[in-house]
Amino acid sequence: MLADQHLLATIAVSDLNRARAFYEQTLGFKPSRELPQFGLVGYEAGGGSVLLYASEFAGTNKATALTFDVPVDAFDAEIAALRQAGVTFEVFDLPGTTWEDGVARIDTSAEQSGKKIIRNAEAEVEIGRS
Repeated sequence: MLADQHLLATIAVSDLNRARAFYEQTLGFKPSRELPQFGLVGYEAGGGSVLLYASEFAGTNKATALTFDVPVDAFDAEIAALRQAGVTFEVFDLPGTTWEDGVARIDTSAEQSGKKIIRNAEAEVEIGRS
């Protein structure tokens, strides 16, 4: 069954070389698979994978394309490292959310018996755009 298989996020980019520079130099990823004849490069991160591919339809998605599950004790350091690398974060209207310096705090206590705070940062990173 597919539910038992490894899952990977697949992201279209208009400029694969520029996208590679961002993933490898800014985010520190190392390629785990490459198929240059098809314009593909893959990366492993923690327990997940991401596959970038060249496409004329890149950049047309306005929704979240990739999510990282970062442990709470590492979250602030990751945000600082991304900011140091020039990544900026978006703030937008989201009911039940408090924003602090570009980071969302979402209180889910109404849905769960114990209070749980989810920290979230949304970044719109334009890679591979001409």
